[in-house]
Amino acid sequence: MTTPQPKDPATSSSDPGAADPAAAAAAPSAGPVADSTAPASSALSETATRVRDAYAFEGGRIHIGAMIEDGEPNAAVAVNLPVAMLNRHGLIAGATGTGKTRTLQVIAEQAAHAGAAVFVADMKGDLSGIAVPGPASEKLTARAAARGQEWVSRAAPVEFYSLGGQGEGVPIRTTVSDFGPVLLSKVLDLNETQESSLGLIFHYADSKALALLDLKDLRALIQFLTSDEGKPELKGIGGISTATAGVILRKLTAFEASGADVFFGEPAFDTAQLLRTSADGTGIISCLELPGVASRPELFSTFMMWMLAELYQDLPEVGDLEVPKLVFFFDEAHLLFKDASKAFLDQVVQTVRLIRSKGVGIFFITQTPKDVPGDVLAQLGNRVQHALRAFTPADAKALKATASTYPSSDLDLVEVIPSLGTGEAIVTVMSEDGAPTPVAVTAVRAPESLMDPAPEGVIAQTVAASPLNTQYATAVDRESAYEILQKRAQDEAAREEQAAVPDKGAAKGADPEAKPAAKKPAKKDEGLMGNPAVKSFLRSAGTVLGREISRSLFGTRKRR
Repeated sequence: MTTPQPKDPATSSSDPGAADPAAAAAAPSAGPVADSTAPASSALSETATRVRDAYAFEGGRIHIGAMIEDGEPNAAVAVNLPVAMLNRHGLIAGATGTGKTRTLQVIAEQAAHAGAAVFVADMKGDLSGIAVPGPASEKLTARAAARGQEWVSRAAPVEFYSLGGQGEGVPIRTTVSDFGPVLLSKVLDLNETQESSLGLIFHYADSKALALLDLKDLRALIQFLTSDEGKPELKGIGGISTATAGVILRKLTAFEASGADVFFGEPAFDTAQLLRTSADGTGIISCLELPGVASRPELFSTFMMWMLAELYQDLPEVGDLEVPKLVFFFDEAHLLFKDASKAFLDQVVQTVRLIRSKGVGIFFITQTPKDVPGDVLAQLGNRVQHALRAFTPADAKALKATASTYPSSDLDLVEVIPSLGTGEAIVTVMSEDGAPTPVAVTAVRAPESLMDPAPEGVIAQTVAASPLNTQYATAVDRESAYEILQKRAQDEAAREEQAAVPDKGAAKGADPEAKPAAKKPAKKDEGLMGNPAVKSFLRSAGTVLGREISRSLFGTRKRR
């Protein structure tokens, strides 16, 4: 089937109540848009007029859909989201099968056409179609027209990634040192005492210039610190009990055995790659493919938090932009907060609150707002709530709690939310003057890209053509803590073997009455820091020694 080519954004019109949202998005510097096709206010009900006016923003905007009135979408009442307000963060919520993924796709593709880079995590394998123009059909065209959308078939440029090369996509790796103790404690399910102890172990590695690149480096360091030789060192860094260190070691070994070791190592991924745009100014959509490794969802959600922490510490302050630098979609967000420590949650709240001024917007995608801690939820100015079902008393309680998080409205949201059909949602966004818009029951528009997984071969071809693939495809294992400690153990064993050899001079007539030579006092630098391999490493470290190693909100180390 031949699909129509995208129309010139300067001449197309997507909804009768406003200029084409996709076109407005494609022109980041767009000023006020004439509303020449909107019907007179007398043709609309009072509620529809209020909603139309509240969502008729002057700058670039993303078209979410059309207001539903009397059970049908009203094409004259567009429900939009200001592009400039994407950095006020957002929530896309709803039960399974109600249309959350398609809403994510609608916002993501328009944000990219507006010039913002986009990051999405494809947890189920159904978002890869965003790289392929959607096929046209009479049904789709009619559905789009009912929502005030002049549908065109187009897709944004996409870069596919995978964690550690598990599955298709350019591999994303990070070093254990860069990941940091706070996030690692989350994926290891450590308690607060164990988390604090792991932080001291990281501090010891920093102070001794022992590079922790992968999990075997950290395991080797903990094994050393729990050995007879290392126990004095362990005591010297804060009195960590050997029992606690043993627990961390056991959890780390199990974590490594589960296959998670492939996510740690070099070359470490530079998160600046997520901010790229194409030559025509369209934002590149970074799609992290996860279906092949879905057995460790907590790890994936924590890895995404690491990306945000890296972006936060690397990006400069820019304030409010007409088009944000990056819109980050955090799918299955409840996994991030499940069983999280207070310290971890505090850092998430700080990151969400502060990263806005770095030009980054975050959308959390989950089933109900109660999956997101209240302090985080308070930072989310843009809300799209799909249907929830209330089959149990617990469901009914969650439904009431969800309704209470929205601005006051004439609508009975406890009644409206369960009655929403697939592809319908209640919407409120942050207006350009910083106030929430009235709640609007909305029929969400259709994505312009493919709403199914990409055809076979598309991801492989995209990855093969990517300039990033040659940079990150092959893992590198340079000298680090594991090799240094292993060499130290070998040197120590050799010294012990040499000391065990009898003195041949005594067997050849040496004076039996002569006093044995006094044992030389141990050199002050005997031990780990006296090892020649360590000294060589310290020399190569150069100016790193003597300088405090800065870590971000999550304890991730800033690359230099």
